[in-house]
Amino acid sequence: MSNPWALVFLAGALEIVWALGLKYSVGFTRFWPSAAVVVFALASFVVLAEAARSLPLGTAYAVWVGIGALGTAIAGMVLFAEPATMLRIGGILLIVAGIVLLKLA
Repeated sequence: MSNPWALVFLAGALEIVWALGLKYSVGFTRFWPSAAVVVFALASFVVLAEAARSLPLGTAYAVWVGIGALGTAIAGMVLFAEPATMLRIGGILLIVAGIVLLKLA
C-alpha cells in the first residue's frame, strides 16, 4: 500500500483494535487478549512509521491518535454501554473536525 494517508487510517483502525483489547485483557490478566493487544499495537506502530516516512510526523501522529480516540469512544458506547451524552458526542465531533483539518492542512 503506497498511499501514506491510507496507511495512517489503517494504523488508526489497528489502534482501535488494540485499545479495545485492553478491556478484554482485564488488566493483562488474560493471555490471548493480552497477546492480541501487543500484536495489534506493534502492527499499528509499524504501519504509522511507514506512513510517517512520507507525511509530516506531527500530522500523521495527530490523525492516528484522533482516529484511535474517535473509534474507541464510539466502540465504548456501542460495545460497553458507555454513556452517549451530548458532551461526549460533541467531543467526538470536535475530534472529527480536527482530523479533517489536519488532513486538509
